[in-house]
Amino acid sequence: MSEETARPILPAIGKGRLEAFSDGVIAIIITIMVLELHTPEGVDLHALLDVGHTFLLYALSFIYVGIYWNNHHHLLHACHKINGGALWANLHLLFWLSLVPFTTRWMGESDFATIPTAAYGLSLLMPSIAYSILVKVLIAVNGKDSAVGRAIGSDVKGYVSTAIYILGIALTLWNSFAGIACYVIVALIWLVPDRRIEH
Repeated sequence: MSEETARPILPAIGKGRLEAFSDGVIAIIITIMVLELHTPEGVDLHALLDVGHTFLLYALSFIYVGIYWNNHHHLLHACHKINGGALWANLHLLFWLSLVPFTTRWMGESDFATIPTAAYGLSLLMPSIAYSILVKVLIAVNGKDSAVGRAIGSDVKGYVSTAIYILGIALTLWNSFAGIACYVIVALIWLVPDRRIEH
């Protein structure tokens, strides 16, 4: 028996486990965020308004995580192959997303202080960069002429979003709410699923 025939044939890496694992991690991230919502100390409307900003921060972070889950789903649906590099790039994305509950709570508890709000912006910027890396790895694996390669194209939308994040973090040093406004703008840009991949 030759060396080539004796070598075991390794199965190709399937994307099913990657999708299932990512869905599980994202579900845990959302669960952690909702557990951070504390009930009002009183029973009147004023007590509810006191925790209103916390709920709005939760809603913004929930939308962000939902946007990543939605686009991640479409991205993997357009892929036919993944490799070890894609697995690590995906873990890199999930790592940064897992920090969103922490920075959300810190910003809320600090009443939008400068450093916590900038840290929140950083926890949104880094997944954006990680997602871009994942896209590039998947295009390299599947080829520029693949469905995912043709759909992503030059990714202007991704670069613009990253630039707005950086601007938001910088503006936070001047006014926290100016920075938050930038974070909201990016959420609105991505609220509609990525139609490049849908098509």
